[in-house]
Amino acid sequence: MNIHEYQGKSILKSFGVAIQEGIVAETPEQAVDAAKELKVKYNSDWVVVKAQIHAGGRGKGGGVKLAKNLDEVKEKASNILGMHLITPQTSATGKLVSKVLITQDVYYPGASPTKEFYMSVLLDRSKGRNTIIYSTEGGMDIEHVAEHTPEKIWKEEIDPRVGLQAFQARKIAFNLGLSGNAFKEMVKFVTSLYKAYESIDASLFEINPVLKTSDDKIIAVDSKVSFDDNGLFRHPDYEKMRDITEEDPIDVEARNAELNYVKLDGNVGCMVNGAGLAMATMDIIKLSGGEPANFLDVGGTANAERVEKAFRIILKDKNVKAILVNIFGGIVRCDRVAQGIVDAYKNMGTIHVPIIVRLQGTNAELAKKLIDESGLKVYSAIEFHEAADLVNKLLKAN
Repeated sequence: MNIHEYQGKSILKSFGVAIQEGIVAETPEQAVDAAKELKVKYNSDWVVVKAQIHAGGRGKGGGVKLAKNLDEVKEKASNILGMHLITPQTSATGKLVSKVLITQDVYYPGASPTKEFYMSVLLDRSKGRNTIIYSTEGGMDIEHVAEHTPEKIWKEEIDPRVGLQAFQARKIAFNLGLSGNAFKEMVKFVTSLYKAYESIDASLFEINPVLKTSDDKIIAVDSKVSFDDNGLFRHPDYEKMRDITEEDPIDVEARNAELNYVKLDGNVGCMVNGAGLAMATMDIIKLSGGEPANFLDVGGTANAERVEKAFRIILKDKNVKAILVNIFGGIVRCDRVAQGIVDAYKNMGTIHVPIIVRLQGTNAELAKKLIDESGLKVYSAIEFHEAADLVNKLLKAN
């Protein structure tokens, strides 16, 4: 689950991480009121208007603007709100902006220059350890930095047995070239950031940039936070932060139906029970000459209602030319699954793509008989190679 910048910053602040303060607005008038409030608090007319969408690179798409007075705040908020913001991380149609964050301008002149850094915390799956990735090249495309100047990116692995150690936080501050009060502030920043990451079951914390201000404070100017969905049951307050308008409607529907669904770019929809079987099914679809259009795991209760929901979700993808149902009947009997498929098909009316059903396990032969005698445009198979041959044949026919 992803959340907005302003939500991520509120979490960081709750763990003692210094942030660029801001106020959310949904109308130009609210943006002006927010700017007035920030002026009273920070004695500055300058604010930044930042589009709130689940995508990076907002500045490149025109979604981050500096406003030097209230008239500019209203103008720039009016321009950003309602726009379809296109960034390197969105589709060609972009994302609709319904909220902006009005933030304090932290790049004010002072005794020493400002400096931007990059910092993220995530799990290195190859090593099974949380890792802090950081660079002196903040505010830039970190992928570009990694490709062209990899020597400017450092990694600090955290031993899960002891957690982040004080010497590691100091090492990070030293590698970033800091000294004096800025050094101490960075040590505190890193320590609090890692505590936040670990405490909320996050899968990613990315801050770009982390800013050293002109008075040697270290603050988070941006915040990208992703949660591990498997840990959300422990954090109901954070789950309420989900913005479904930022998500694919099909993904939302699948999650509400408690189906594990991932859309892909192929032409053969697949419905299975079990992640391992799903991977094998996608492999056999490719071997048969097709491309998997999705990963969809219906779990152990493949009844008529659940199967119907799965069919409806798969068929919303206009690229699907055939559907392969591959169920292993261990916990659930194959004949019950077959009856569920027949019932779901009848409830939905005409389905304009062929359906191949492979049922293996308890009562598989009875299940095949139910499918064959249903009179529906459903093709049954028991062996894997039979299902593959049917997929190949039907794709060629279409």
